[in-house]
Amino acid sequence: MIPKSIQLLLALLPLFGSATAVAKPNILMIVADDMGYGDVGFHGCKDIPTPQLDGLAAAGVRFSNGYVSGPYCSPTRAGLMTGRYQQRFGHEFNVVGGSDGLPLAETTLATRLKADGYATGLVGKWHLGGLPAMHPQRRGFDEFFGFLGGQHSYIDPAAILRGNEPVQELDYTTDAFGREAQAFIEHHKSHPWFLYLAFNAVHTPMQATAERLAKFPGITDPRRRIYAAMLLALDEAIGGVRKKLVETGQEENTLVFFISDNGGPTMKGTTINGSSNLPLRGSKRTTLEGGIRVPFLVSWKGTLKPGVFNQPAIQLDLTATALAAAGLPIQPEWKLDGVDLLPFLSGKTDAAPHTALYWRLGRQMAVRMGDLKLVRYDQNADTLTGRDQPATPARLYNIASDPGESHDLAASQPEHVKELQANWDAWSATLAKPLWGGGSLDDNDGPEPGSPRKKTAR
Repeated sequence: MIPKSIQLLLALLPLFGSATAVAKPNILMIVADDMGYGDVGFHGCKDIPTPQLDGLAAAGVRFSNGYVSGPYCSPTRAGLMTGRYQQRFGHEFNVVGGSDGLPLAETTLATRLKADGYATGLVGKWHLGGLPAMHPQRRGFDEFFGFLGGQHSYIDPAAILRGNEPVQELDYTTDAFGREAQAFIEHHKSHPWFLYLAFNAVHTPMQATAERLAKFPGITDPRRRIYAAMLLALDEAIGGVRKKLVETGQEENTLVFFISDNGGPTMKGTTINGSSNLPLRGSKRTTLEGGIRVPFLVSWKGTLKPGVFNQPAIQLDLTATALAAAGLPIQPEWKLDGVDLLPFLSGKTDAAPHTALYWRLGRQMAVRMGDLKLVRYDQNADTLTGRDQPATPARLYNIASDPGESHDLAASQPEHVKELQANWDAWSATLAKPLWGGGSLDDNDGPEPGSPRKKTAR
């Protein structure tokens, strides 16, 4: 006869097994700012070393067709935080101060995870509104260290906040944000956490530390040299965060995402930072590949097999993937546009996550279906003159064979132009009117919150 103590232990074993099976992973979402597609080693960059990002790519899944839902900072972040195309709720253009910001009716990823028991933190750039009701700690984040606007000095502590309190001292924002991220990971190691680590690197202003600048004597272009030093700082900060995960025993229980918020700004009319989007064509603020296709990584050691994912995906998917990893069933009333990528990355399905991806920025548009992309973009994107003009006629490219968008197929494949245009028209008809913006697309990412907003023509 089995002793009662053993009977009790056997009865409890299924409960222990169930608890282990549903253990919630930590979620680390890292966003770089204005990084060029071609400026990482895993995309072939030769003049700027990015060993930590390359290591993350080698340990995880690299997306060869990873996109963001807009070619500007704030709209992309609105999409990321909600998992919805930002144009659905009027967040089509950059926040430039005043009352602009992520509409209060939208629910953030942080809010959903916090309600599920996660500790939530934002370190870095917010750019989703400066009104009190739009503060990160009113949008689901327990902790906040960073700034509310679209850009910030790397060395001046003015407008850097811890919660609502001004920070008095600052060495270099990238270093400070890396340290804060490590402290958050250490402090919350005993329970699930979500950390949104949103660097302002490598956005302007162009400011680097002297010791990092000295490491790039071979780069003769002054702007590119500063950019290299800024990117090195970003890579080092990410390395520190990765090391902290290992030291605290959390590496295998942490789902890590990395993207840039848009392509590198390489044309006049944007705050040019010395980045490169090669071999792609186009720049931040255009719907060409160089504006919307970005470095895009997903890593979960022990759960996801390292490799390359070649199907088109978009940053909206990261929100849905985080929710699914946390064990939160995605509800129809959330109306998410992103999809859970885990079945695709684990090999449970070989289907494409999306039949189509869409973009709209004022007069510019794009739709990608399979290998084909129909695009209208700022016709000054190639001439570098700076001011946005009426968009080009619709142009059709095969992105698989022509990622540089150099061979227009519109005249020879009018049936595909018609098909893609009809799909985009149907999608666009479901969107809201922009709540602000719509005139000049010059980009300084806005003044600090509370400053007079820039007027734009309608």
